[in-house]
Amino acid sequence: MARALYIHWPFCAKKCPYCDFNSHVRETVPFAEWKEALIADMRAEAEAAGGETLTSIFLGGGTPSLMPPALVEALLAEVQVLWGFASDIEVTLEANPSSVEAANFAALAGAGINRVSLGIQSLDDEVLQWLGRLHDSREALTALATAQEHFARVSFDLIYALPGQNEAQWRDQLARALDFGTSHLSLYQLTIEPGTRFATDVRRGVFEPLDDDAAADLFALTQEMTAAAGLPAYETSNHARPGEESRHNLTYWRYQDYAGIGPGAHGRRGGFATTRHRKPENYLRAVTDRGHGIAEQRNLLMAEQASEALLMGLRLVEGVNLAAMERRFGIARDALVSAAKLDHLVQIGMAWREGERIGVSEAGRPLLDAVLAELVNAELVEA
Repeated sequence: MARALYIHWPFCAKKCPYCDFNSHVRETVPFAEWKEALIADMRAEAEAAGGETLTSIFLGGGTPSLMPPALVEALLAEVQVLWGFASDIEVTLEANPSSVEAANFAALAGAGINRVSLGIQSLDDEVLQWLGRLHDSREALTALATAQEHFARVSFDLIYALPGQNEAQWRDQLARALDFGTSHLSLYQLTIEPGTRFATDVRRGVFEPLDDDAAADLFALTQEMTAAAGLPAYETSNHARPGEESRHNLTYWRYQDYAGIGPGAHGRRGGFATTRHRKPENYLRAVTDRGHGIAEQRNLLMAEQASEALLMGLRLVEGVNLAAMERRFGIARDALVSAAKLDHLVQIGMAWREGERIGVSEAGRPLLDAVLAELVNAELVEA
């Protein structure tokens, strides 16, 4: 059953640029009530998804680094009782690089956190302001230094392929990032999502996104520099020293079971998809009334599971094993992947095939969505 646990903390600090109407910002949070609710939800989930020792825990969501360390310690103690910990368990905290949150790092490390993921996003103050971030580069670098003092494993993220960004600018910023010596980096190209401020600005002509050719050049530069620094890509946007990959995210990408606890958390277990109530008040009411926070639990068809497993697994540099997928889902490989399209993609260098394994090549990864649309059987996706 579950190999990983995701704990979603719903509350954000101050003004949050990512929350709709700052719906998760609260002046005060009743921590004792939330402790009881999260533990009750974990107990209910462990009854359904217990039986396997956890290899990773991830605390994410709003601003989990502002959780009281005593609350984190209590939650982790309960998780250990319910599931048990692997000897080398990875316990990751998602954090904004603010001075307020960094002040919590020493106590959070003492509470059991052993890995932190910082949302730095840029080392340039003008870019941070444009992105709507509340921190500046100086504060971010101070938080990074503090994190490196207290946690054995540190990751941070940057966004590139920004409007007007050129190779020299990205080379300089990425070189600075690599010099900090963290074991993991998440490097994302800017995407314009429908319904966001960026989409509105593009429509109004406020800025033009970087064109595809320039973005592909920056992607190639990213692969070259990270590989040379000993942090090759193991997923389209994620880079790590060998052995330092995010075990929690690998659980998702390898389509292994994971439990999701807290408002809005998703989970996968035993062929079921679970979704918790998103609004904090509705989540608390559900836990009080029913003993768990699940809003929806749906049995996934084998075709749905296979489609998800392919779309997730093909993000990884290691690719997927078609023979293993045939056995797991009971679906013939020709129904999983179009053989003719795979042959074509291999011939033009966008995909690779080695024995039973297939994957998207480095040349194909900048066009991942288009390659997956060609490769994964359309009938499977639409099932």
